[in-house]
Amino acid sequence: MRFDLTDLRLFLAVVDGGTITHGAADAGLSLPAASERLRDMEVDGGVKLLERGRRGVTPTEAGESLAHHARLILRQVAQMRGELGEHAKGLRATVRVLANTAALTEFLPGKLAPWMAMHPQVDLEMRERQSAEIARAVSAGLAEIGVLSEANATGDLQLHPFALDRLVVVAARHDELAGSKRVAFADILHRQFIGLMGSALQDHVDAQAVSLGTRLKTRVRMRSFEGICRMASAGAGLGIVPETAVRRLPGSIHVASVRLLDAWATRKLSVCIHNREELTPQARSLFAHLTSSARP
Repeated sequence: MRFDLTDLRLFLAVVDGGTITHGAADAGLSLPAASERLRDMEVDGGVKLLERGRRGVTPTEAGESLAHHARLILRQVAQMRGELGEHAKGLRATVRVLANTAALTEFLPGKLAPWMAMHPQVDLEMRERQSAEIARAVSAGLAEIGVLSEANATGDLQLHPFALDRLVVVAARHDELAGSKRVAFADILHRQFIGLMGSALQDHVDAQAVSLGTRLKTRVRMRSFEGICRMASAGAGLGIVPETAVRRLPGSIHVASVRLLDAWATRKLSVCIHNREELTPQARSLFAHLTSSARP
């Protein structure tokens, strides 16, 4: 069997994501390239590794065994590179971090900047994911550190408080909601919305609407929270954004902000790892920095 590290990372990503499409995206490969690699792994190994079905893929018994060893190998490789990076001049290290939308846009930039300035030889591979996906990926060893809603954490993760993320509805100041302090999500589902483009947070909000038996009436999707607020301030529709995003709006944007009553709209964010002893020295340093400056 001749599996390289890319094969192992791809296989773990596919097992974690449940689909080859999802796994290919996480591994940074095209779908045809990922499919070809997986086929070659099965041919070279002379064993079936994945059961393919309409709803995705699941590992066979042999696939479970491969996933177990792949996690061990990739963790050892990461530790080796991290330890060598402490002694070798010019050798760069990379720490993989997954975060949900609010953490990535509202909280992490200010936390990460001073640490990165002090560690010029370390790069961060940042990816945005929903909290449930982050929990699975960190548990599987596909990322060293995650920042997620603790409600989605699994029992094998170590959690440390990081921040409180509240989602609010933004509307024009002349909107009928403007006089309200709180509103239930179900009570505004008949309204038109401004969404966020390509975002784990938007996927989360959309899923909440589906759980209530409907879909958001989304007029347009913007690339930033500021863009959503600017549209909402003009009366183009309602938006759902982190409360912190409203606080830092420029003075030229005036919106009414109404907190959502729903439990899912107030999230305790935590920094998570699988096992501190398995972290590379660089990841351990970053983890210590994030947790030492965290505020419950």
